[in-house]
Amino acid sequence: MVRASSRILIATLGLAGLSVACSSQSEGPLVDQASAQRPAQTQAISNSRRTAIVDAAARASGSVVSISVLSRRRVPASDPFDFFSFFVPQTTERLVQGYGTGFVIRSGGIIITNQHVVDGADSITVSLGDGADLPARLLGADPTTDIAVLKVDRDLPAAAIGKSADLMIGEWVVALGNPYTYLLGDAQPTVTAGVVSATGRNVVPNANQSGIYLDMIQTDASINPGNSGGPLTNSSGEVIGVNSFIFTSTGGSVGIGFAIPIERALRVADEIVKSGNVRRAWTGLTVGDANTMRDWKRAGGVQVVDVAEGGPAARAGIEPGAVLVEANGRRLRNYLDWEAVKLDLHVGDAVSLKFKRGPTGSTESRRIVTDDLPSVAAAKVSVIKGLELITVTAGVQAERGLRTDRGALVFRITDEVSRATGLRAGDVILQVNQTPVRTASQMASLLESMGSNRLFRIFFERAGSPSYVDLSFR
Repeated sequence: MVRASSRILIATLGLAGLSVACSSQSEGPLVDQASAQRPAQTQAISNSRRTAIVDAAARASGSVVSISVLSRRRVPASDPFDFFSFFVPQTTERLVQGYGTGFVIRSGGIIITNQHVVDGADSITVSLGDGADLPARLLGADPTTDIAVLKVDRDLPAAAIGKSADLMIGEWVVALGNPYTYLLGDAQPTVTAGVVSATGRNVVPNANQSGIYLDMIQTDASINPGNSGGPLTNSSGEVIGVNSFIFTSTGGSVGIGFAIPIERALRVADEIVKSGNVRRAWTGLTVGDANTMRDWKRAGGVQVVDVAEGGPAARAGIEPGAVLVEANGRRLRNYLDWEAVKLDLHVGDAVSLKFKRGPTGSTESRRIVTDDLPSVAAAKVSVIKGLELITVTAGVQAERGLRTDRGALVFRITDEVSRATGLRAGDVILQVNQTPVRTASQMASLLESMGSNRLFRIFFERAGSPSYVDLSFR
């Protein structure tokens, strides 16, 4: 490639030299006329190169930032003698550096990115296009939608915001980000272009992802590691999505990338800026999951498998066995369509449902008014510093899909307490030694009654399976 470019350059210079030589033997006015023509030709060439993609990249690039994250990760011990030492664990914590992209959404240094970019971060640094490095503060993150919000103490230019709702299949889009930024010497964003391949894509979840990717924008604009959190813009340079992930069998881009619609990203970001978290709306009903996806055509919709007693759906007259066919005007083909409707609901929003009481029943209409999640509304009991429990109720059981209808659910637990106890958020404590646990306050009383250095066993449910851990207070 370098040799070919050199030959072209030499040929160009040779022609230029020939032109000058010929001109020097001509009349003076001819030289002046040729010189006068060059600026016009240069301007014409420049105008022909300035496409919509060039303008879109120029408009959006000033708001794009590179994100560097330092986090502590548990990794296998590297020293082979560690495995023979009683005092050295077989895993150890090390600082790991990760990279991603973000973009400014409002004045005051408010930046949006993906939650998975900053997950577990001990420190976050934002690098600007001019080379400046700024410490960033995490305002909040929502694993469900894979959106996080950062703040830096500098006023930065905000991106122009567009709409994803009216995207056309095949229209040009531009992805900006910082792929493989650790290999490059500056933080200037990389620009790739492609088209909108599809809209409204629902991605079937897997065990390795915490986010729910629904109504996604699919594009063939190249997205690579480090692009996550960067903007996807239309040909006018307006942001219409947040680049999130790719499908790949090689680890690199193969032209199947996905972006979160900007409307959802901004709604989540606004809630995080206001309160530091996102309130999820609760409908009080559960539908069949991925295992029943093949049945939707036969059923003609999405079947309700459980209705929480006293919840929003029960109050609206929805019963188990009902087949949901439409929600807020959206046709429900499978459970992912229903999850997509729920994902964009605020607490207190109404859902207009059309359903049948069984596959052959007539279509009825109902209106569900959503509530807060039962686990969020429940009273919290702090048993020790860094550990909050709530009592399992019928609503909490339905919300979390628990097998047990009693016990104390671990609502919030710090990493330190989790490592010390082996418990995780979402575990349900069922029993301490021989004593069944029915409420969170009872669990707190049991722990208070434990004597110093006394060993005790906690039985709990995790992901539907029973387990236990032996602990002691010192």
